[in-house]
Amino acid sequence: MRRLALLIAAVIGPAVPAFAQISQEWTRCVNETNSHSFEIAVAACTALIRSGKETENTLAIAYAARAHAYDGKGDKGRAIADYSKAISLNPTDADYYNNRGIAYRAAGDVDRAIDDFSKAIATNPKHMPAYSNRGNAYRARGAYDQAIDDYSKAIEFDPSIADHYYNRGVAYRAKGDNDQAIEDYGKAIAINSKHAQAYSNRGYAYRSKGQYDRAIADLTTAIELNPGDADNYNNRGYAYRRTNEPDQAIADLSKAIEINPRLANAYNNRGAAYEHTKQYERAVSDYSKAIEIDPKDADYYNGRAWAYFKAGKAERGLPDVERSLELRPDDANTLDTRGHILEALGRREEAIAAFRRALAKDPNIKDSMVALKRLGASP
Repeated sequence: MRRLALLIAAVIGPAVPAFAQISQEWTRCVNETNSHSFEIAVAACTALIRSGKETENTLAIAYAARAHAYDGKGDKGRAIADYSKAISLNPTDADYYNNRGIAYRAAGDVDRAIDDFSKAIATNPKHMPAYSNRGNAYRARGAYDQAIDDYSKAIEFDPSIADHYYNRGVAYRAKGDNDQAIEDYGKAIAINSKHAQAYSNRGYAYRSKGQYDRAIADLTTAIELNPGDADNYNNRGYAYRRTNEPDQAIADLSKAIEINPRLANAYNNRGAAYEHTKQYERAVSDYSKAIEIDPKDADYYNGRAWAYFKAGKAERGLPDVERSLELRPDDANTLDTRGHILEALGRREEAIAAFRRALAKDPNIKDSMVALKRLGASP
């Protein structure tokens, strides 16, 4: 499966105070060129805050700069506290709200993040990063239409930024609109031909549409640009299997597992590829590993049940198919698997019932139609 990763805008650095000559303390605090460590920046800002010499405006800048340093250190709590202090001193600076929103988002507080991005936009209606960041937050909450609206607004302000199209593509993909997602990923790639995630996600969208050759082409480019991403090998391996190239599929899926030994879906896909080549024991082993990593995925149990059936061990597949149906009741493909297993076990009437239930859920399952005909039963 593809992680639909969003690209988050960077925190906007604090403004340098408008002094005739900037002191060494201020240079270290604002750290505009990133030439000082976060610890040095924090110490310098703290000294300025405690000096008692700053105006409300410059004090706000010092708090914002220290928040920026805390954020860089990963201390979101202190960053939020300092951004809040900066806002209390100067509530008209949209960057402070935007940056605090990013910190809230990183801390997992999506609602407060959205509120801050909205305040940034209210303070400065042309604050492009706030629209982009609010889009990310809406997407995290599953509010895809609102996310798309915000990404579109960010694109309106600056159509030259590839990540805006990429992020909107992620939202379209999450809505199930592969065509719009593919279009936006393409625009991101047109702006930045080395945008590995755009190739990766477009490849996954093509895969979802059954356009496996295009998926393979995009995923190959993504791998060239980022050879350390296990998902790309996993998705290309799936596409190779669907184009009847099981050896290439197994090679890719093995590479995905080498990169990420905890990628359950790669074991599942390799199990299916081993089935394709009638290596049923290896298939069972891979499905078992997938189940060990993620025991709540119904597909993995159904896959192992089918592998047992194909290996002539229907009795071992029955508990797996029942567990799969517990996790995902009335799934048509799993009911079809159950029908085949019951038929192999000589339980004709139960098999007929399972095939009929499968067809009631999905009238296009050909194996169930053939099985009912073989058993002399009507659909």
